[in-house]
Amino acid sequence: MSIVTVTDQAREHMENIIDREQKPYVKLSVKGGGCAGFQYEWKAVDEISKGDEEIDLANGKFLIDGVGLMYVAGTTIDYKKEVFGSYMSIVNPNATSSCGCGESFGV
Repeated sequence: MSIVTVTDQAREHMENIIDREQKPYVKLSVKGGGCAGFQYEWKAVDEISKGDEEIDLANGKFLIDGVGLMYVAGTTIDYKKEVFGSYMSIVNPNATSSCGCGESFGV
């Protein structure tokens, strides 16, 4: 069982990023900053770091940074397409606050 839930739409989007960026992994990290205290950072990467959580995708892996793992445990990750754009939606039960744009959160 995985530490996070990844919807089919989010998986498909990550797989598209892997194909487009020609990198084997898509990684989610939690960094200090943003208007609510912490922020999510997404990037395509070439290697796995020690402590990263690995989730298999059809063409690579989704990684969660080991340092930020405790902040995202139980999270649901989805990919939303709307009229004015698309984005990764993170529903984090550990967050006690968040900013309006959904890019940062507090615990």
